[in-house]
Amino acid sequence: MAAVLSIDSGGERFAVNGEPVFLYGASYYAALGAEETLIEEDLADLRGYQVNWVRVWVTWGAFDNNVSAVDEDGDERSPYWERLLTLCERADAAGMVVDVTVSRGNGVAGEGLLATDEAHLNAAAVLAEGLRPFRNVYLDVGNERNLQDGRHVPVPLVRRLRDRVKEIDPARLVTASHAGDVEPDALYEYLIAARLDFLAPHRPRRPGSTSETEQKTTTLRSRMKRLGKVVPVHYQEPFRRGFSADWQPAAKDFLADLKASIAAGAAGWCFHNGDNRMASDGRPRRGFDLRPAEGRLLDQLEDEERRFLLRAARFLRGEPE
Repeated sequence: MAAVLSIDSGGERFAVNGEPVFLYGASYYAALGAEETLIEEDLADLRGYQVNWVRVWVTWGAFDNNVSAVDEDGDERSPYWERLLTLCERADAAGMVVDVTVSRGNGVAGEGLLATDEAHLNAAAVLAEGLRPFRNVYLDVGNERNLQDGRHVPVPLVRRLRDRVKEIDPARLVTASHAGDVEPDALYEYLIAARLDFLAPHRPRRPGSTSETEQKTTTLRSRMKRLGKVVPVHYQEPFRRGFSADWQPAAKDFLADLKASIAAGAAGWCFHNGDNRMASDGRPRRGFDLRPAEGRLLDQLEDEERRFLLRAARFLRGEPE
């Protein structure tokens, strides 16, 4: 059965095929560089762990391997465009949601990629048209758009990107992710000025951040109610292993953050993963490099991450951990 993503009648939760759902996902950034058979294995295993969405980038290049689905002008780029469509189809068959993320050049996706506003707007239109058949997809039109570097996307442009998508596909859910906690000024910009469908904060990655998640979520939801516009709060990219030598989150940290998000009424949370910044070759690269030589995502995970996936699956099924 096809998965149709929407927002439920209360405005604070996602729904799939009309039923409220918590989006519990996994970073899968470089999926367009993976073989189709390995993607199928990953998706099957992730579903077994209760994962129901994955995050893939359409502008991704790392370790000298550009797997972007659009070119510098925002047009389709083969064979990765076709792989994006196949991934969305495979995920749909598995009943999974796909987060399709666009980023401006920032040294990871490649300097100069979508360097102009017109290229970015064209990419939004190309995605809106090409992904129209897949109702299990939402768009992040500007990853961490508030950062003042190559990723920066001003709020007026976020609104234009959102409008460009909606002109083609009015029902498509659109967001633009935010680095850090969303403060009142930014909240107004996202909900009123840009008219985004939901919030996607990337909470700070530091020891102790898990103890803040419940309160931060409650505060954000309260501010939305005072503003008179309530949307889902989706933790699309929390902390991960390999990001900093100062902190290597354990299974208990991932689980605590997931539980805090659910307890406070968040609409989704992601098992974030990526390369090891402390290693010269970046290994294990996890979802940042999924070429066959690196192995599929589930084979690149560390034991601590696998422990988390097992415990989280038991928790979500209501079983003893």
